[in-house]
Amino acid sequence: MSRLFRSSIQPEDERTPHATSSEDLRPQTVRIFALVGEAIAGATHALLANDRELAKRVVEADILIDELVNKLVSTAEARLLGSDALDVEGRRELLILLRILPEVERNGDLAEHVARRAARGLGSEMSPRSRGLIERMGEVASTIWREATDIIIDGKTEASGAIEDIDDELDDLHVSLTAELTSGSMSVPVAVEVALMARFYERFGDHCVNLARRQVGRDGAD
Repeated sequence: MSRLFRSSIQPEDERTPHATSSEDLRPQTVRIFALVGEAIAGATHALLANDRELAKRVVEADILIDELVNKLVSTAEARLLGSDALDVEGRRELLILLRILPEVERNGDLAEHVARRAARGLGSEMSPRSRGLIERMGEVASTIWREATDIIIDGKTEASGAIEDIDDELDDLHVSLTAELTSGSMSVPVAVEVALMARFYERFGDHCVNLARRQVGRDGAD
């Protein structure tokens, strides 16, 4: 089983400079995960509350997420390629980190896509039912992100089964929202934008599932 961060509780004689190669990258990783979680929650709230200033802050925060991800990728790549003293587990940890970061960055981008539509005031043009469904999709997206964070950051791989069940709820909500869009309760331009947002939330859940699978080695990351 793969694991990104090894336990910090190690015998003193095993704590060498190269015994772990990703543990000191944990704070940066935790910060990125926290920012993405704040982004999806903030984007949903901004949309439903018609809070355009909050929406703009979420859009701006995505720039920071991208910068932090790029910096962490560069650090991990340099460490992986530049040291012959890394142990096998250390190299595996860095490879997992490099594989999960693109998924994390994409989820930040998806939150930013929702926020851009919130900044344009789309929420006020949506039908009551579509607003309710998007609200629930936002709640489920935040929940699945917390689960993914627990799996990646804390190695709680026992939650990997539950995360797929949560993703199934997002898929069901997407189907329900698609049905609402065909009811004619919104203008065509608004319906098109809401359909896109529904897809963003669905993809957000898919990336969380991928993150969980990478952590437990089900996609060959091991």
